[in-house]
Amino acid sequence: MTTDSGPYASGMGSYDIERYLNIRSAYGASFGPDGERLSFLMDTTGTAQVWTLETSRGWPEQRTFYDERVTFASWSPEQPELIFGMDEGGNERAQLFRLDAETGEIQNLTAMPDAKHRWGGWSHDGDRFAFTSNRRDESVFDIYVQDRDETGEDATLVYEGDGWLSLAGWSPDDSRLLVSQAYSNFDQDLYVLDLEADEPTLEHLTPHEGDVRYQSASWAPDSKGIYLVTDEGNADTLYLAYLDVESGDLETVIDGDGWNVDGIALDDETGRFVCSRNVEGYTELTVGEFDADEPTEYEEFPEPELPGGISGGVSFDPDAERFALSTTGDTVNTNVFVVDIETGDAERWTDAPTAGIPHEAFDESDLVHVESFDSLEVPGFLTLPDDHEDGQTPVIVDIHGGPESQRRPSFSSVKQYFLDRGYAYFEPNVRGSSGYGADYAALDDVEKRMDSVADIEACVEWLQDHPAIDPDRIAAKGGSYGGFMVLAALTEYPDLWAAGIDVVGIANFVTFLENTGDWRRKLREAEYGSLAEDRDFLEEISPINNVEQIEAPLFVLHGENDPRVPVDEAEQIVEEVRDHGVPVRKLIFDDEGHGFSKLANRIEAYSEIADFLDEHI
Repeated sequence: MTTDSGPYASGMGSYDIERYLNIRSAYGASFGPDGERLSFLMDTTGTAQVWTLETSRGWPEQRTFYDERVTFASWSPEQPELIFGMDEGGNERAQLFRLDAETGEIQNLTAMPDAKHRWGGWSHDGDRFAFTSNRRDESVFDIYVQDRDETGEDATLVYEGDGWLSLAGWSPDDSRLLVSQAYSNFDQDLYVLDLEADEPTLEHLTPHEGDVRYQSASWAPDSKGIYLVTDEGNADTLYLAYLDVESGDLETVIDGDGWNVDGIALDDETGRFVCSRNVEGYTELTVGEFDADEPTEYEEFPEPELPGGISGGVSFDPDAERFALSTTGDTVNTNVFVVDIETGDAERWTDAPTAGIPHEAFDESDLVHVESFDSLEVPGFLTLPDDHEDGQTPVIVDIHGGPESQRRPSFSSVKQYFLDRGYAYFEPNVRGSSGYGADYAALDDVEKRMDSVADIEACVEWLQDHPAIDPDRIAAKGGSYGGFMVLAALTEYPDLWAAGIDVVGIANFVTFLENTGDWRRKLREAEYGSLAEDRDFLEEISPINNVEQIEAPLFVLHGENDPRVPVDEAEQIVEEVRDHGVPVRKLIFDDEGHGFSKLANRIEAYSEIADFLDEHI
């Protein structure tokens, strides 16, 4: 870790940052094959590890003990073992490991640290698992199948890909794999790979023109169809559909009524499912069971009552009588609940602690809409500290990454920490954000990129007129693409800002696209513009080329191992800003990647951010 900065901040709120960052989250649940054990991820040690439980709110058992974070864990459907994923130092080159739940023995199943491995699921008999990997060619993903007791080079390469391939699961009889190929976040295709063919080839299920999303695909119990969410037919928002594999016919099952159907979790033995709809950032669930004879018809069960308003990550028990999922909200840290499908009764299973901070100390956000320069309504979440004084409250404008992402009112210990220190918090979903339809998401594509930065200007002007906010104490903060938005807002509208915080952000689109991971470049060029065709425009809008406009003090934080936005983006902007005489800090962690996963690093990072804001705001 290298740093050009001052000492940690002395806490001004009721609790220091270490206390807030020790608020835990439990998520990523998976039922064991007997239905009696539940695995989940929890960050009690400072990084997410695998834990298991046998009873609701019982004493959990920690099963992995690494300094690195575990990214997922999935039980075998037949044996007391699970597979989990983990990378090293944030490099995103995940390896797959098998944990024997009886002995605790852990085995590295892939052992190819230079390659990414993307989980594709267990076969129903638990004898095999599938994954995609770029071990043959870093820029593309191939499909592999591996026996549960094989390791490393024993995996069978079943199909050589030519792009970004991922797997959506095994057919109910384990003879086929459902394959997705992504061209951008708003354009995908689905294929079926017959594993029993002499020469496996991909059967194309979704031929189309233009950009069409085919996402969250799951096999129907009889293997004759696929359930998925899509916007096929020029729909603006995603809806749940049934695709007949033989005929290619697509039928609507659940319409989002103007909002996205985010996805479906389906038990392919019983046809029971949980479907989520994203309404202004909040989750609405539909729980049901599909008719075996009429695949677009279903019996609907009661929607569970869950705290927080945002839920996801569904896992069914072996009989599909219950499902586990995680839930969160502004004032509700993430925990796992188990729901009885037929009654909707929900029971909290995990007890992720709040570090002794009472729930009533957390502040809740308000959904607001800001009119931008062209009359577009920009949604956002504004949270005010309880004891704010009119006209005296500083505010942090926290801009999400993506850009095709969405800020939702989920729990954030960092946000609650700054609220406790007296800052207001504003989280806009500017044009280009997901969750509001394809048209809204496309409003910042390529040559329209800076319109989203103009949305930030409109939001700040709205905040300046808010009775609680001090118009002279407004800070911009953002990570990844949000880091670019911070830098662009500081260059385009320098008089609006008292400070800027850029976390793993893009300073120069040309060097970013040249140096990002080979497997990501085509997907990113689909959003930002290509080096071959749009280089001049990318140069024009890159903050590094407009750095002389920056007036506000800047703090730049990055991970040395970042494969998405290489650390040189931070080094470039710090050097240029410093050369122009603007106060700038730099903090680089040598054991992190695209963001900060280790507790000690997060404590240091946000302590120094608090110190920086106290100094300049």
